[in-house]
Amino acid sequence: MRFAIYTLGCKVNQYESQAMETILEGQGHTLVPFEEEAELYLINTCSVTAVSDKKSRQTIRRTRREHPDAVIAVCGCYAQASPEQVAELGVDFVSGTGDRLAFLEQVQQEVDRRQRWVQVDDPFRRTDFEVLPAGGLEGRTRAMLKVQDGCRNFCTYCIIPYTRGALRSEPLESAVEQARQLAEQGYREIVLTGIEISSWGLEWKDGSSLIDLIEALCQAVPHLRIRLGSLEPRTITEDFCRRAAAPPNLCPHFHLSLQSGCDSVLKRMHRRYDTARFLESCRLLRTWFDRPAITTDLIVGFPGETEEEFDETLAFLERAAFSAMHIFPYSRRPGTPAARMEGQISNAVKEERAHRAAQVASALEQRYLASWVGESLPVLLEEQRDSLWQGHAPNYVQVRTSAQGNWHNVMADVRITGAGEGYLVGEMAR
Repeated sequence: MRFAIYTLGCKVNQYESQAMETILEGQGHTLVPFEEEAELYLINTCSVTAVSDKKSRQTIRRTRREHPDAVIAVCGCYAQASPEQVAELGVDFVSGTGDRLAFLEQVQQEVDRRQRWVQVDDPFRRTDFEVLPAGGLEGRTRAMLKVQDGCRNFCTYCIIPYTRGALRSEPLESAVEQARQLAEQGYREIVLTGIEISSWGLEWKDGSSLIDLIEALCQAVPHLRIRLGSLEPRTITEDFCRRAAAPPNLCPHFHLSLQSGCDSVLKRMHRRYDTARFLESCRLLRTWFDRPAITTDLIVGFPGETEEEFDETLAFLERAAFSAMHIFPYSRRPGTPAARMEGQISNAVKEERAHRAAQVASALEQRYLASWVGESLPVLLEEQRDSLWQGHAPNYVQVRTSAQGNWHNVMADVRITGAGEGYLVGEMAR
């Protein structure tokens, strides 16, 4: 059977789509590009915002229009949150965010029958972590390893706790075994991913925490770089930093989810920290690591955000001195408390604030990049573009360099000679 997969949304969705590809190919089926003809089209949806829902619907409609005789199976967060809406779009099989293995098995068994069904479970009844094949999307260079699922934070703007359910963590021994398999397959870096990896192990109530997993993985694959996904700021404690700074293969790149630099907005968002605690996390990281990359996400135009509150956020960005940022205008997500809040802000104001925040973010990023000029960085080279090889340093800064021959998946020392817009340039060490 020829099949194609389309993925919307986060790295967890990307990971799960890659796992489904691996499973189906291992069972003898043929993966083809989504634009080509196939018997089965799998669409892994996102529901983090109303815009994500819209994109998911558009993808489903386009696929049905362009491939009227094919089987379409839809899973993911939008399917979990709104299964009836998905089914009405001409979809054959609808599943949610749970039990990918059973979903694939049933799809294969019934792909010829075309007997449509919707099977979405209650995510809060899930208790076990589903271990799926780990892998990557960039050849034998960087692999993702999903180690956690579910969320219990219930931020007022977010639907994901309702689509992903309770906390579930991959057992430490299983994660270590998967990491060793990735090393044997030739990967040079592993990115830990999950819905909220800071919660790894908390449901066991035995004292397990993310730093235990980090130490075990770094020790199990000492020649691979270990990179962390997004972290809750309160994860960063003195003990966490002391232990995280010890293994040489943990990347000094920490993505701390901010969302707002104003305490009153954070409170309305139901975030579980304030700006003082966030700055303490930044201070600890810079104490224990040499110029770590501290990156973040920012939502502008949250309901009720005044001009004064936004100015507080801009000032906070300067104090935190982020090396890079993702900036999003608030998107109203039906079904969340924030969607019902008073003080919804116009799109024009949100876009204007996003532009102003982006200007601050760009200046901070260039300042961070400039600090590396004249020094050497170990770079994992990934691909060649316009005669230049490019890859990422441990701090996840993109580095470009000129080199002859094939340097794919090679770790090379690069002396940094300059900074471009969002990247560094350098010369291969002699």
